[in-house]
Amino acid sequence: MSSRLLPLLIILMAGVLLALGFPLAVSVAGAQQQRVVVDRIDDTTRVAALAQLVAEGKAGTVERRELLTEELTRYHEVYGIKVGVFYRDDEAMASAPRGWKVPLEGEGRQSFKEALLGRRSDDPEQVWPWQNRRLIVDSPVVRDGDVVAVVVTDSPTGQMRSRILKGWLVIAAGEAAAMLLAVGAAIRLTGWVLRPVRVLDAVTHDIATGRMNSRVAAAGGPPELRRLASSFNEMADNVEDVLEQQRAFVADASHQLRNPLAALLLRIELLALELPDGNEEIASVRTEGKRLAQVLDDLLDLALAEHTPADLRLTDIGELAAERVAAWRALAEEKGVRLAEHRAAVTAWTDPIALSSALDAVIDNALKFTPAGEEVTVTVTRNGETSMIAINDGGPGLTDDEMARIGDRFWRSNRHQNIKGSGLGLSISRALLAAGGGSITYAHGEPRGLRVTLTVPRASPAS
Repeated sequence: MSSRLLPLLIILMAGVLLALGFPLAVSVAGAQQQRVVVDRIDDTTRVAALAQLVAEGKAGTVERRELLTEELTRYHEVYGIKVGVFYRDDEAMASAPRGWKVPLEGEGRQSFKEALLGRRSDDPEQVWPWQNRRLIVDSPVVRDGDVVAVVVTDSPTGQMRSRILKGWLVIAAGEAAAMLLAVGAAIRLTGWVLRPVRVLDAVTHDIATGRMNSRVAAAGGPPELRRLASSFNEMADNVEDVLEQQRAFVADASHQLRNPLAALLLRIELLALELPDGNEEIASVRTEGKRLAQVLDDLLDLALAEHTPADLRLTDIGELAAERVAAWRALAEEKGVRLAEHRAAVTAWTDPIALSSALDAVIDNALKFTPAGEEVTVTVTRNGETSMIAINDGGPGLTDDEMARIGDRFWRSNRHQNIKGSGLGLSISRALLAAGGGSITYAHGEPRGLRVTLTVPRASPAS
């Protein structure tokens, strides 16, 4: 979520900064040009005052024109600005450099025509830093209310464009600094908003994987998320209470039924003494009674597995698997099944008793469904951050529909109803592994049979 929210905030803040930066940059450019234009207007006003004396045509006109020409020449040499005074017919009264003519076309010609109408060039077109052009400012020379000549200045814009560019660099630096601050604020804001969401997601995953005592610390973040965390904790408490009641009921029922069932089995044995040997009905009753006792024992084991916390420790998975294979090898030989082991030096953080019990249940299941002459293999491997024990049997395997249901409580394939079992062994294995952060998965074996994989984490819970 942060990867989507953070770019959105950054884009919005960048848009705001750009929306403020562009008008400010235009304002800086306009201010710099206006400063130059005002300076040129002052210069043209002073030249226009000198030109009025020449335009009066009184005694000393020649001397005044030479004085005007000399003034314009010094002005051009000092500032590098072309300047001239031109009559209405474009004839030069005086100009510097000598021979410079009034522009005949373009922006300069347009401003000259406007000056002939009595308007000063106080708002010329903006010159941008990337435009290498000159700035023309005109001012009319008025005598007796009529425009008799026009003062024209043609200024280079290099310095002005440099000042504009420097101003823009300052604005860009300010925008960059503001953007960095905005990004930092966005990261802090995103973290503040999403931290409760990430905690809630982690706790939800913990509860989904069996760690029912996980809760959300309702601290930090917006008030709405704090209320959500509090409501989530209340919901988790209620769910844990319900599950605890179910576990307690199953455990109590299993325990309480064992005594009357034991008494019932004893009476059956006493009754069998009164019947002739080989009576099929009494043998069937014995079998069903023992099966019911096994189901009650498995129910009690399942309730304890779901309730008992895992005692996690660093365990040599290869050695543990070898011990369990050795324990089951006698039964495998009795059934005529080869029990092979492929061990490796692999460690993991797990409850060794819980993993041993889960492995026993899976190996027992594999030996039940593997016919004589076939093989059951137990392979220990590691894959990244997990360690795995894979059990492949040589049985008939399961269909895709049956694979979707394997591990459900009391579920057994219709093809295996005559094989001893309660349908709780794999459910108990899953509960034992889940308590320590492990899992159990199923897949079709190669070339046949079923492949059951027990997975446990290699890293400690603290890391």
